[in-house]
Amino acid sequence: MHFLAIASGCALATALAAPVYAQDTETENQSQTTSGSRNTEIVVTAEFREANLQDTPIAITAVNAEMLEARGQTDVADVASNAPNVTLKQQSQYSGSGMVAFIRGVGQTDFNYALEPGVGVYIDDVYFPTLTGSLLDLTDLERVEVLRGPQGTLAGKNSIGGAIKLFTRKPDGSGRGMIQATYGSYNRLEARGFADFGLTDNLFARLAATTKHRDGYVTRLDYGKTHPDSNVPVGSGTTEKVGTLGDIAYSGARLSLRWLPDPDVEVNVSADYTHDRSSSGAGVLRYVSPTAPYTTPDGIPFLTGKDGTAVPYDCRFVPAGPYSCDRLSNSGRDPGYITYEDFLDSRDPTSQAPFKPLAFDPIQHFNGWGVQGTIDWTLSDQFQLKSISSYRGYDTTWVTAVDGSPVPSQQLRQALDFESWSQELRLNGSLFDDLLDFTLGGFYFDQDGSMTARVDINYAGLDFIHGPDDTPATSKAVFLNGTLHLTPMWTISGGVRYSRDKKTYTYRRSNPDGTIPGGCAFFGNPSLGSPTSLGNDPNCLLVGLNNASETFKGKRWDYRIVTDYRFSDAFLAYASVSTGYKGGGVNPRPYFGPDTGECEDLPAGVIAPCNQIKSFDPETITTYEVGFKADLFDRRLRLNSAAFFNKYDDIILTLSACPGAPCLLPANIGKADVKGFETEVTAFPIDGLTLDGSLSYLNFEYKDTGNSGVPLDNVTPYTPEWTYSFGVQYDYEMDAGTITGRFDGSYQSKIYTEPLNDVLNRIDSYFLANGRLAFKAPGDEWEVALEVKNIFDKYYFLTLYDQHLSSGTVSGQPGLPRTWSVSVRRNF
Repeated sequence: MHFLAIASGCALATALAAPVYAQDTETENQSQTTSGSRNTEIVVTAEFREANLQDTPIAITAVNAEMLEARGQTDVADVASNAPNVTLKQQSQYSGSGMVAFIRGVGQTDFNYALEPGVGVYIDDVYFPTLTGSLLDLTDLERVEVLRGPQGTLAGKNSIGGAIKLFTRKPDGSGRGMIQATYGSYNRLEARGFADFGLTDNLFARLAATTKHRDGYVTRLDYGKTHPDSNVPVGSGTTEKVGTLGDIAYSGARLSLRWLPDPDVEVNVSADYTHDRSSSGAGVLRYVSPTAPYTTPDGIPFLTGKDGTAVPYDCRFVPAGPYSCDRLSNSGRDPGYITYEDFLDSRDPTSQAPFKPLAFDPIQHFNGWGVQGTIDWTLSDQFQLKSISSYRGYDTTWVTAVDGSPVPSQQLRQALDFESWSQELRLNGSLFDDLLDFTLGGFYFDQDGSMTARVDINYAGLDFIHGPDDTPATSKAVFLNGTLHLTPMWTISGGVRYSRDKKTYTYRRSNPDGTIPGGCAFFGNPSLGSPTSLGNDPNCLLVGLNNASETFKGKRWDYRIVTDYRFSDAFLAYASVSTGYKGGGVNPRPYFGPDTGECEDLPAGVIAPCNQIKSFDPETITTYEVGFKADLFDRRLRLNSAAFFNKYDDIILTLSACPGAPCLLPANIGKADVKGFETEVTAFPIDGLTLDGSLSYLNFEYKDTGNSGVPLDNVTPYTPEWTYSFGVQYDYEMDAGTITGRFDGSYQSKIYTEPLNDVLNRIDSYFLANGRLAFKAPGDEWEVALEVKNIFDKYYFLTLYDQHLSSGTVSGQPGLPRTWSVSVRRNF
């Protein structure tokens, strides 16, 4: 089930294992082999047709509903803890509701839909085009497929690192249903359920819904009250605690219809809606540079203290960690989960900054909706036609103030409105007595939307309205994939895909009162000191941006060739070469326009504001991969492994350190060689006992970074060298029911969160452990489960937002501390 975005990336309730659809029960039972009451077979559709996971020559982590329930995995990011070389994280407070996604060192961190994700997300084969809204709920799913490596011919554009495919349960008219309630830490209160029923003999419906609420786990404190001896003025509230961050208030529903008008025709239609009214994402201040600005060039304080002087912005506002010099008087609170952010810019207005003061409510709101339809038509024994149509949309608004203090270095209120339409046709066929299987298809995608923001960044002397910036884009593709069965044991597969992309970006910039920024007196009178000094018009550096427009066009051929040989029923080996690409574009957020000149015109060593309207080319990859899939010892041991080598070119990353601040500039960094391996294992040593795990290694090596300033010994963001996971589960069956205990552990080596690796944007390695104990009554009518996440109460960070080279700050999103929950479920 995709209620679209879980905007705040919360810990969700237990995923449910819904029944298989009626007409597929016989086929599924035939394909399943069980050992110790465990299903060891999963059917996937990675190559456009149903196939056993162990017969598919692609590195895939496939998780069915039973596995999701046992592991307590309920959003897409949870699945990454068990998938090798996959990093999925909730976006930081700056980026709002969404997901950071990297596979094998390839991905994207920027939420702006003008940039393309490097990992494709698909829901029932419908492409979800943005990182915003992609942290999806796993409720009522049949399975999740995580495909590693470029899927350029199979999944198309922007699946250069891999693809994440979610498949929901289809209605079967069984009359079955479920309701579940959960209570846990931070007043977590959730309810969810589904009902499946028949409308006629050939028309079935399924309704699923969920609602989730949880208090925030980062406490906002009034610095003036907690530090009464400081020069910081107290806020308007009456208590030290002014609120929390990371609160969740979410509801969603999905209705699915399945119509079987003819034995050869199946029609599936679904509609969903998401309503999220959460608070701004959890965030804490980690670092403030000793040189971080806290006054304008003219000496006007960002925050005026109680004695009338400027309040310095420094380490006193960092509550915890090696860069803190805070001396919080109230020791009863964990400093790792404290922020002094007040979301208030109380500056006195000036002629250069006349739009003060300014205050925001800390919100992260999301509304998402969609309708999609799939028609499967069996034309004959040899040919099948599939049509996939979709309309999706969302609007979201969120507030960011990553300075984490009462000194208003920066705060933003950002809003996205987005909609997309897609149509895909596939013709599957078999020729020459099943010697050749093929898929011929076409794809059309159209998106549009706008981004609007109030951007208040005192450290850069700017306070303006960004947008509404429109970014219409289209993508068209045709593709052909085929598999040649040379012998019963040996096959050769290949495919090609041709894509054409077009994207236009129109910039609009205005002052908060709606006027258009005027000229910079500084350029004619340098004695003013800087373009943001008194005497200049407000936001004069934005001159030339309003109504500027840029267009990107691109076309691309991708290919894939793979051969696999089944040496026995227990062992398959394969080798492949495949390509993929991520679309290019134009910088969506230039802070300085054409009137500021080109960086290339500056003398060597001079750093100054310069035109940031820059285009970037698509990034491309060619992957060479070998692997095997083995089921050994009467299928009690499964071992799947792959090794790969990537030639990765024109890598697109967003630079936050470039001439002139502020700057968030997407650019082609250079090229790299990436090599690694990954192994997954599942074992059933005795009946009732399940062992599973994964291990991965990745070596990322830049070969050229041009003039980007990125050192050759750096790596792409969110790219750990080593990851591993393991799980131990035991089911104890008795007359009164079944008791299931499970323990899961996962490890991630250090990662960096920025293209320019630095100790300040490094997240050190960490190990997390989760546990679950459940009791199921006979017949699975009732289930009670106790779950503990982060058993050892590890303090760690999901993301870091590093601006130490511009605003002088680093903020971070801590993961949840140890939490518990109890769930009760009733199946009907």
